[in-house]
Amino acid sequence: MNAERRKKWRNYGFFLLALAAALMGSFQYISSYSSVSGNINGKEMPICSVEMKEKKVALTFDAAWGNEDTDRILEILNNHGVQATFFMTGDWVKKYPEDVLAIKAAGHDLANHSETHRSMTGLEKEEQRHEVLSVHEKVLELTEVEMRLFRVPYDNYDDSVIRNIEACGYYPIQWSVDSLDWKDYGAKNIIETVLGSKELKNGAIILFHNGTKYTAEALDELLCELEKREYQMVPVSKLIYKKGYYLDVTGRQQKKR
Repeated sequence: MNAERRKKWRNYGFFLLALAAALMGSFQYISSYSSVSGNINGKEMPICSVEMKEKKVALTFDAAWGNEDTDRILEILNNHGVQATFFMTGDWVKKYPEDVLAIKAAGHDLANHSETHRSMTGLEKEEQRHEVLSVHEKVLELTEVEMRLFRVPYDNYDDSVIRNIEACGYYPIQWSVDSLDWKDYGAKNIIETVLGSKELKNGAIILFHNGTKYTAEALDELLCELEKREYQMVPVSKLIYKKGYYLDVTGRQQKKR
């Protein structure tokens, strides 16, 4: 083999080594990113429920409309010794600051439901950040609480929305059991919808709203039934894993082994 040919093969060998190193670096980057993002399905997901052995569920209330039933909801929760999570919009916080303080005083989670309750998938990145951080600052100034739980309005999210929420220091939280209380079908329907859900199991996150027609009316009986089934009701902050987890395709949080 002449010198020119040896030189050509040597350069080709260097090229293959460089290509292999680049591919390995890309693989390590992807592996690192997947570990950070917390999911294994290639799609960014919010936390919708939690895999656990303990019989725990979380009650959550979206506060975006009125406050006609807030006092009654808080009273019923107090009577049962239950703490829940209230996802509040900035508009609601501004209108009802005394209710926000009452929710905090009762030991419930204060949580973020966006500033204006707009669909976030149609917003630019900075607009999404504003929807998260504007209400964050309102609640911080009013209560000195740094909220860390965020619920996307209308259950409308994509990969970008989830990443932006997390970049703001929040856990994205949706739900696994929808009470459908906003449809105003009656208290009995709310109770039957929740208790009859196939997703009512350990680690479930249950969605309610305040400012609806029948939620408060249904709540006492529903809590009694959940207690009969030996469920412990805790706020979301005490249900989810804060680190060392991944999400399956349904948004169910799994503890890493």
